Amino acid sequence: MKTYFAADLGATSGRTILGTLTDEGQLHTEELTRFSHPLIQTRGHYYWDILHLYNELLRGLREVAQRGIQLSGIGIDTWGVDSVCIGADGGVLRAPRSYRDPATFGAMDHYLSHVHSREELYGITGTEILNFNSIFQYHAMRLEGDSALEQADGILFMPDALAYMLTGERVCEYTIASTSGLLNATTRDLDPELLRSVGLRREQFGRLVQPGEQIGTLTPELQQLTGLGDVPVIAVAGHDTQAAIAALPAEGPDMAYLSSGTWSLMGIETAEPVITERSRTLNYTNEGGVEGTTCLLKNICGMWLLESCRREWAEQQGGTLATDYDSLIRGAEDVPAFRSLIYPDAPDFAAPQSMVQAIQEYCRRTEQPVPETPAELTRCIFDSLVMRYREVLSHLQEFSSEPIRVLHIIGGGSRNAMLCQHTANALSLPVVAGPTECTALGNILLQATATCTALTSRWDMRRIVRATVETRRYEPQTTPHYTEAYERYLRICH
Repeated sequence: MKTYFAADLGATSGRTILGTLTDEGQLHTEELTRFSHPLIQTRGHYYWDILHLYNELLRGLREVAQRGIQLSGIGIDTWGVDSVCIGADGGVLRAPRSYRDPATFGAMDHYLSHVHSREELYGITGTEILNFNSIFQYHAMRLEGDSALEQADGILFMPDALAYMLTGERVCEYTIASTSGLLNATTRDLDPELLRSVGLRREQFGRLVQPGEQIGTLTPELQQLTGLGDVPVIAVAGHDTQAAIAALPAEGPDMAYLSSGTWSLMGIETAEPVITERSRTLNYTNEGGVEGTTCLLKNICGMWLLESCRREWAEQQGGTLATDYDSLIRGAEDVPAFRSLIYPDAPDFAAPQSMVQAIQEYCRRTEQPVPETPAELTRCIFDSLVMRYREVLSHLQEFSSEPIRVLHIIGGGSRNAMLCQHTANALSLPVVAGPTECTALGNILLQATATCTALTSRWDMRRIVRATVETRRYEPQTTPHYTEAYERYLRICH
């Protein structure tokens, strides 16, 4: 048996997980610690507390040592785009900026107007143009004369910065680098010209490593602080989305995936980046995956719509939740299907003061029945999401080199039986739902690929996931009204 330590850090909370891989190919996981990860606002900027995250990693590692567990590896995954400036003396220069920092809003437009156009950038990187991409963060910092960036001897993305604090080794992990808007999709390394455009140099970012490569071992200081030995720290898929995709319980490449939560990510694995005028116009992004793959995906508004409505209903009822998800789903099942449809990714729903009113106004403006009750609003949201999934799947099939025969739904949405069946019906494809927590599984198994000769590919990892977790399969129950509803959705929303 081999045991691994996974740090899975999100933009609001984090956790550490212990994963044990048995000789029989079974993976057992246990959550060690869970902690909040608050955003810090000061002097007009938003920051992350990198030292708080470091301290929480140490707390989890101490727990391992106290239990007398021998670790075979440590891996760290985080959200994308954000980074840490390192000084010439090796210390952290100021808390890292958050992707939520408002300074990037104007910086993106300034960069696209004065440096490289949207078309030029996409042609180099194949990355969706978003205001919080690292390239625009650095441009904003340059425009402000940010002293940390000006004095930086090194710049490390979040998982790489934490690995550096554990090992003293500076690396640039491929999947997390691909979220930056600086990775050349052809060379698969940071682009020197794009770096120069924001006043940076390639050598500031450390050597490029792939998921499954060893970064280093715990420093003598960390060994003393934690009570552990010289445990290897392994580069996993540093971007949490790619760690989750690596652990899909898929049997073959003829699949698409949907990571369903507050936001939805829907995509396919490709051998090469897809960079065309069509993919740029539709705003699809190419992210680096494991084993040199590219993940072509689309960001879709997800359960954010319903979560926002639930918060409103709770406030109206004195701070208690108006109703739980099970009650909402039961009520939605009794509402006629496709009565009202919205475009989930419309700007109307990005950050409205009232999500309920935004949905109602959209339906009113498009001359549809206006949903009034929680059940009607829930049904409208579910119906609209599956229509959007159908639309995105049609694009993915257009970009895919082979037919898509199954959709894997992972994340919290995989527990929603109504939405899973509804999606299978709308897409006319089988849906395999689960697991809910793929990221930690991917983190652990990517560590195992560095230390277990029996694991040689992501398909070996996926075989273990299938043997370890329970999934549920939903066969499509296609009826004509789904096609009619989709045609109406396209007329209303585009």
